Amino acid sequence: MIRAYKDNDIDTLIDIWYKGSLEAHDFIDSVYWESRIEEMKEKYIPMSETHVLTNQTKIVGFISMLDDYLAALFIDVEYQNNGAGRELLNFEKKQRNNIQLKVYKENLSAIRFYEKNGFIIKKELNDEQTNKQEYLMEWTKK
Repeated sequence: MIRAYKDNDIDTLIDIWYKGSLEAHDFIDSVYWESRIEEMKEKYIPMSETHVLTNQTKIVGFISMLDDYLAALFIDVEYQNNGAGRELLNFEKKQRNNIQLKVYKENLSAIRFYEKNGFIIKKELNDEQTNKQEYLMEWTKK
């Protein structure tokens, strides 16, 4: 079930985000992700339009949008590769005509996931905070 995020979900979302960030971005020092926890908790998730995907007992993932920008899509590592990410992405696609996102160039599995779900690479950028190359990707409703 997909539902709107509630304030009391925040610790679970931060845990999913942090563990997922460490796994998907092992090319970035873990200290960077640790330094972002409070900002994610206090600023970024609350200011986003966030939806969570739950099974019968727990939150398995979430998606955060800022207008048409996909700011975060994270699935609990135990539930990855089972369609949860696609389900959340499709939920947002039904509500929008266009979605943009940035993904690290070294995060090959995420790039493949987004390409498989209709996103195309628009340009290559440099993330100033990490000094890593990233792609701006875009999906447009047909």
